[in-house]
Amino acid sequence: MRVYVSVDMEGVAGVVHESQTDPTNPACAAEYARFRRLMTAEANAAIEGALAAGATKIVVNDSHWFMRNLLAEELHQAAELLAGDPKPRSMVEGIDGGFDAALFIGYHARAGTRNAILDHTYADRIHEVRLNGRPVGELGINAGFAGVTGVPVALVSGDAALAAEARELLGDHVAVVVVKEAVSRHAARSVAPAVACRMIREGVTTALQRKHAPFVLPRPTTLEVDFALTIHADMAELCPGATRTAGRTVAFTHQDYREVFRAWRALLNLSAVV
Repeated sequence: MRVYVSVDMEGVAGVVHESQTDPTNPACAAEYARFRRLMTAEANAAIEGALAAGATKIVVNDSHWFMRNLLAEELHQAAELLAGDPKPRSMVEGIDGGFDAALFIGYHARAGTRNAILDHTYADRIHEVRLNGRPVGELGINAGFAGVTGVPVALVSGDAALAAEARELLGDHVAVVVVKEAVSRHAARSVAPAVACRMIREGVTTALQRKHAPFVLPRPTTLEVDFALTIHADMAELCPGATRTAGRTVAFTHQDYREVFRAWRALLNLSAVV
């Protein structure tokens, strides 16, 4: 069994604020150093759970910020680490390599979700993303790409809001591990990191012993992106094939979700050039 692991940081146990996840601010260096170690520990818990379920190949994709967060020297030796940026497929780079299941660890809820720790969708300039009219976050965007490559998402971990989003999107068959419950964007009640790792380890082993169906979007698939500012949309609509549908909204439609995902990456990055 071949297992793919995408690891974000905002959904890690104990994380409640950007200062704990920000690799760019020298004032946050000490907190960030602590929490990247906790991120690595949750990745290792997922790896250990996959090995207990019989995994023979495991690839871990560092999926937070500049994607250089996981401590390579502390990562379980059974896994390969995919790190660095840019990666064309970003948080799901390499998932099309013939995997049997995917695990999304440390994920967070989509932008605009109430009582969700650090809710956002890839970047703060993104107000909302919709696929065929349905609001989605990083979970949905990435699960869609996993699905088009035939890889089911077997388990996600993060806060209670992320768990609810996963069940709504992927159905009751997806396993969820809730490591904290938010009371606001910057406050949560969390289990201890060691407890979170145990929950993830056991949850992964159980989840991988069941069959899961890939999340497949209807075709054609229409992506709509509402930006925070019109200037973001001004730049994003330069993407070939994109259509400006409202002041802050750019859309893209294609039969192949691989091309939709490529357009999403282009819209996101073009919108940053302001």
